[in-house]
Amino acid sequence: MKRILSIIGCIVVLAASSCTKKYITPNPNQTILLNVKSTDWTSTDGGKTYSAIIDAPEIDSYFNDHGGVLVYFSFTDGVYEQVPEVYQGISYSYTHNKGSLALYAQASDGATVINRPDDAVVKLLLIESN
Repeated sequence: MKRILSIIGCIVVLAASSCTKKYITPNPNQTILLNVKSTDWTSTDGGKTYSAIIDAPEIDSYFNDHGGVLVYFSFTDGVYEQVPEVYQGISYSYTHNKGSLALYAQASDGATVINRPDDAVVKLLLIESN
C-alpha cells in the first residue's frame, strides 16, 4: 500500500511540475524591405559622402522617441549586413527621425572620394518598445 501511494504521489508531483502557462502576445515588430537604387544616392561634397533619404511613414513621433530601428543592407541576393558596417572600404551608417530614414556612405577613412553606392535592398526592422 505504501508503494502504491508513493507511486501515485510521484505521478501527481511530476504532473503538477510539468505544467507551465504560456502567454502569447502578438508581435508588433515590422520588417520592411526597400529597394534603393544607385541613383537615389546624392553627394554634396564631390563624392566623399553620399546620402539617400527614404520615406518611412511607419516612424511616427511616438515610435521615433520610443521604438527601435535597425537597418541592414544587401548588395548580394539574400545576404544582409547590419549597419553600421564597412563593406568594400565604404562605411555605411544611418539616422532616423519622424517619417524618414537617412542612409549615409563614405570612405572608411572619411576623406577619399568614392563611387556612388550600387543598387541595394535595405531591410528596415522596426521594434516596438513600451
